[in-house]
Amino acid sequence: MLLSQYGERKRLPRGSELFCAGDRDCGLFVVLDGQVRVVQDDDQGRGPRLIAVHERGRFVGDLSMLTGQAVYVTAVAQADVEVLEIPYDRLKEAVTGSPALGDLILRAFILRRSIHADLGIGLRIIGSRYSADTRRLRDFASRNRVPYHWEDLEEDAAAESTLQAFDISPDETPLVIWKGRTVLRNPSNAEVAELLGLREDAAPREASDILVVGAGPAGLAAAVAAASEGLSTVVLDAIATGGQAGTSSQIENYLGFPAGISGAELADRAVVQARKFGALFMIPGEARSLDRIDGHFVVALTDGAHVEAHTVVLATGVRFRRLSVPGVDRLEGPSIYYAATEHEARLCSGDPVLIVGGGNSAGQAAMFLARTAAEVNLMIRHDDLNRDMSRYLVERITSTPQVHVWRNCEVSEVRGELHLEEVVVRDVRTHERRTIRATALFVLIGSEPHTRWLTDGIELDERGYVKTGAGPGGAMFETSSPGVFAIGDVRSGSVKRVASAVGEGAIAVRLVYEHLVQAGRR
Repeated sequence: MLLSQYGERKRLPRGSELFCAGDRDCGLFVVLDGQVRVVQDDDQGRGPRLIAVHERGRFVGDLSMLTGQAVYVTAVAQADVEVLEIPYDRLKEAVTGSPALGDLILRAFILRRSIHADLGIGLRIIGSRYSADTRRLRDFASRNRVPYHWEDLEEDAAAESTLQAFDISPDETPLVIWKGRTVLRNPSNAEVAELLGLREDAAPREASDILVVGAGPAGLAAAVAAASEGLSTVVLDAIATGGQAGTSSQIENYLGFPAGISGAELADRAVVQARKFGALFMIPGEARSLDRIDGHFVVALTDGAHVEAHTVVLATGVRFRRLSVPGVDRLEGPSIYYAATEHEARLCSGDPVLIVGGGNSAGQAAMFLARTAAEVNLMIRHDDLNRDMSRYLVERITSTPQVHVWRNCEVSEVRGELHLEEVVVRDVRTHERRTIRATALFVLIGSEPHTRWLTDGIELDERGYVKTGAGPGGAMFETSSPGVFAIGDVRSGSVKRVASAVGEGAIAVRLVYEHLVQAGRR
């Protein structure tokens, strides 16, 4: 067995817990003899919920075991068992030492995490579907691939029972309940991250070699490349790893994945790879300002923390554009979305939806939502779907009966009481108005650079993107401030594709290394 050299054989009596929900830095267990049950601890008096039973030859573990975060389930010996335990640190060695074995373990862990999400294992979130904070917490959990179970105050009788059991009023919701004992009342994203061990904090008063601001494909590629070269690497992101690409249901034109890969899986793989080389992730960690102090850079975060580094790579990407039409502000919380992930697909399953946008993101969303939605309406302002969308997506959309394309149309109003009920659209040529029934509106109409937090020392173009290549050093991705580089979608003139963003991340690290050498830091 390949894993034998990394672990220790152990015999455990029936009822022994191999690991418990909430444990961090857990090891992996291979069942050599006997059976191990994986359960979710129940906080409603019904006993543990059985998730899986692993027999001889199977390994017991979770994606958290590759990231050092809290696990969401408990593993218990169903009878006397013999297991091989591979500790957390040795597991990383095993994954690194055998690519085939590492890929097998990673694939299994990612699949199990997806299953746990479908089963609602992990956190409990209790709140109204009409609450903006409930939506925020659910989005944060989904974007960070944290499995959870949502109880809707509007329809779920169990939600009211839970509030009574904890003596909590509806005004104090949304709630986050962890392990049936820890209750957070309308927590911030940072509080949830701390509860689950999602965020690692950089060492105070110690400047890293490189600080990557933004954890989309470009930032993750830079993190992997920098950490693998031995550079001390810290990564920030305000919400989650994966960036805009992380919300993509299927990326089919990325090299090496002929069957396609979801943005979430691509991000998970990159994070595990970067951590393997020693990169540290501070998520959530939203940058507020960038200054140069005493010869190095200091990035202040919105929560008051500061991160210091000798070089900075800006990979903050872009933010989605909003629609400015009547009704959007009121319905944005419960019914208007800017990405189409499994989370949103579950919310509108069996209902008609409307997608606004004509690029690849809109096309991918249309095909993804067509699997579960009753009807998918795709709206573009012109008459040529081929203009901004890849041909393979156009062909699939036109051959999918559930998808109806509205050409030369735009949204003029959204209507509904507590949630979206219908969308008023206008023909841009004839000005004729008509109404489309929809319970969810997906707005994928482009984006704007996330650069407002930057100081005047970083030169931007007329649209707000970071200009590169014109600084004192003349390096390709270096900004007007020496030692600060920009890559990916936030860079002026970049190609807005995942593959090009990854390439820029890797190239930028070479420039960072050369800068550190010239500065006497390497």
